[in-house]
Amino acid sequence: MTKIDQTAEWKNLADHHRKIKDLEIAKQFQQDPKRFQNFSLAAANIFLDYSKNHVTAETMNLLDTLAQAAGVKERRDQMFGGEKINITEKRAVLHTTLRNFDQENSPEADLVRRELKKIEVLVHNIHGGKWRGYSGKRVTDIVNIGIGGSHLGPAMVVAALKPYATELKIHFVSNLDPTDIADTLRHLNHETTLFIIASKTFTTQETLANAMVAKNWLLGNISTKSETPLGKHFIGITANSEKARAFGIAEENVYSFWDWVGGRFSLWSALGISIALSLGMKNFYELLSGAQEMDQHFRTAPTEKNLPIILALLGIWNINFLGATSQAIIPYDQYLHLLPAYLQQLEMESNGKSVNTMGDNLSYKTAPVIWGAPGTNSQHSFHQLLMQGTTLVPMDFIIPLGSHNPIADHHLVLYANCLAQSQALMVGRRQNEILQSSADKNEERLLAKHQQIMGNIPTNTLVMDKVTPRSLGALIALYEHKVFIQGTIWQINSFDQWGVELGKKLTQGLIPILQNDESPEELDGSTRGLIDLYQKQNISLLVNK
Repeated sequence: MTKIDQTAEWKNLADHHRKIKDLEIAKQFQQDPKRFQNFSLAAANIFLDYSKNHVTAETMNLLDTLAQAAGVKERRDQMFGGEKINITEKRAVLHTTLRNFDQENSPEADLVRRELKKIEVLVHNIHGGKWRGYSGKRVTDIVNIGIGGSHLGPAMVVAALKPYATELKIHFVSNLDPTDIADTLRHLNHETTLFIIASKTFTTQETLANAMVAKNWLLGNISTKSETPLGKHFIGITANSEKARAFGIAEENVYSFWDWVGGRFSLWSALGISIALSLGMKNFYELLSGAQEMDQHFRTAPTEKNLPIILALLGIWNINFLGATSQAIIPYDQYLHLLPAYLQQLEMESNGKSVNTMGDNLSYKTAPVIWGAPGTNSQHSFHQLLMQGTTLVPMDFIIPLGSHNPIADHHLVLYANCLAQSQALMVGRRQNEILQSSADKNEERLLAKHQQIMGNIPTNTLVMDKVTPRSLGALIALYEHKVFIQGTIWQINSFDQWGVELGKKLTQGLIPILQNDESPEELDGSTRGLIDLYQKQNISLLVNK
């Protein structure tokens, strides 16, 4: 396999960049009155305007040929076909089966159908009051205990679709910091709380530690010991049912997902039980349907009209040819406030790699740093850097045409703010536009320099009618496919996360050291010193007691 940056297609893009590096995006609209129409498209209820990017028609054609050279379409078909494209773990990548189960005839689709039926029964029983706590009271609160993909996806979706929520209160605990679980439990009634323990392996340290706190909290609040209450208050979601049962979760309360589903791609599976409980099964199926619609579009649309491919290619252009190292995600909808954090994991854990599938070190950049916050809050926080800073940061603006809370003209003004930000980032403000007649020309020129905004910052704007289960499903699937396409072009495995594993391994080695009063000489000086600080503090606390 030829390294992608050694191909003629990559080199042609590099040559093209040198030719158009001084291109001004705003002037392209003057030269092409139909630029907006030519550089926008829609699919699965998502509209993408990418006309404010540093690209021409030739740029997009060259990016298309790069995608062909990288085998994007072939790789796509391998993924949907169940081939083991996760080469380091020798696994298929079939998260799309979780939402295309009704169109597939495969053993995996059979498993999905079976598990969904089981989830339907759970949701029906809890919503209908058939499932009750050990004391006979209805469940009022759900606590999802997980981390990473077992937390970020469900938490984001539950927050994003709050207007569709049932009366159940959904809580999420992920952090090992005891404050997270303590603050959550402080306001709950043990008789009416159901815990979801979500861990693919059921060995995740943070999740099991919090799960044990929840278990002890429940048992510690029960005066009668006539029966175990765990069967009424705990369910497990895992690929390791044996470990879940060993924890004390009843076999009938264990829900499955499989090794062909990566954690950060798993909200569509049983790991989305908290979503189904929050929204009801009808809306959960709508979420799946939106993603399914985007899947079908990705599989069938030609490159120039394929929304995930276009979004991915623009990212390749911005990162590998314009030199961007980060990307901001700015949702102009408060319900989407967790979307930037969710996309951080999706993109950075998937494509934060420095070795290609052949084991060679990469000589080009891969995943950018993903960050962001809701507009308009972000405008009064970090947009100053985006407007006048020294770092190029491409941006995705995401906004619905309508609000679930139509108060006065708030949404109109919000929409105007979103458009104004992308416009300002593109057109900027030059010194000659700022200068006015003044008695003190030197002072005026100095002030104009401080007020100048260079503009020409690439942005995408993604629009939907409203944030609904269906449109959100499509949006998430869009970004999933974008990540997959970029990983394919960069020739990396987007579906493992060995960097995460190293931290886990080192943690296990340090715990017994912190529990004792020794720090091995083989440790580095910094780690030894920080261990000494912790041990001395604990000794001081013991003495003061």
